[in-house]
Parts: sequence; structure tokens; C-alpha cells
Amino acid sequence: MAEEVLEEREVEPESAEERERREAALAKIRKLDDPVLRTRALPVSNFDARLREEVDWMRDVMDGAMGVGLAATQVGMLARVLVYRIEAESPTVALVNPQIEWHGEETETLEEGCLSIPGIRVDVERFLHLRVAGADEYGSAVTIEASGLEARVLAHEIDHLDGVLMLDRTSKAQRRDAMRTWRDRQRDE
Repeated sequence: MAEEVLEEREVEPESAEERERREAALAKIRKLDDPVLRTRALPVSNFDARLREEVDWMRDVMDGAMGVGLAATQVGMLARVLVYRIEAESPTVALVNPQIEWHGEETETLEEGCLSIPGIRVDVERFLHLRVAGADEYGSAVTIEASGLEARVLAHEIDHLDGVLMLDRTSKAQRRDAMRTWRDRQRDE
């Protein structure tokens, strides 16, 4: 999840340096046709320095890309790891082996975007409230009670870890239009 949330924030125009940083970060993110995005990530069992380095690297990529969430599969790692940050001034949270334990019955349909499908936005119905259990990058148990945007971002990133894309959760018509737009852009590049 990325630019759709950032556009809602009051953001000053990007400088040339910021644009270059964003483009460099986006280049590290796997795009729609990459098979790793359709692969279910594997549980993490080693909570070591290497995992913490990967989490820090993911944080840097997500920040550079101006995203609000990033799953390991989006950067080619088949580990059940995600990072996210809803508020710009908040710390970036890492979740390892996240699982949705509970969700409320109320749903909300909103437009979503994705760093792996830049420039494409589709309506996605998500649960408004959910509880996610997992661990931090040190192996300590974490439980997050999330609502609204935080619940949406967590569900979106956990979907990535399960090989599910936002296009799988939208209407056939929006999926068809999004794929047409994506292919046209790929052809023009």
C-alpha cells in the first residue's frame, strides 16, 4: 500500500533528490508480473541479526518509496515479514509471521494502491477491525488491535505474504480495466 494514502496527506512537492530516492526504492520492489508476488511466504524461525538487517532494509525501501506498508515478497524475500507505518511521525512496525486472529463483521470498500502495481488503484472491501498476532524482529510476541487504515494496511500486506494481490479482491470489471492499463503502460515503456 502506498501512494493512495500518501496523496491524502498534505505533502509538499518532491525535490529532485526526493524523486531520485523514491525511484531508486521503487526499482527494488517486484512488479505485477513477477511470480514471487504469487508465492506464499514461508514462516520465519530464526530471529537473528540477519533478520533485523533485512527488516531495517525493508523499512528503508518502504520509506524511500513513500509507502505505508511493505511485505517481504514485494522485495523478493519469501519470508513472512512485513513492515508498516500509518503516521509519518510514528515508528515503522515490523511484524514477523503475522496471522489475522480475529476480524469484526463490519467492512468498508475503499480505493487501494500498491507499490508492486504503481499507478493502479482499485476498490477493495476489507474488514474495518481486526486483530493480528505475530512477533517483532527480535522474536517477542506482538498482538495488534487495528481499525480503519491500520487494519486495511495490515490485511493488504498479509495478503501479499499469502500470494494474494489487491486485484484478486476487486470486481472483475476493475481487475480487467487495471490489467489493461498495466499492459498498456508496460508496452509503452
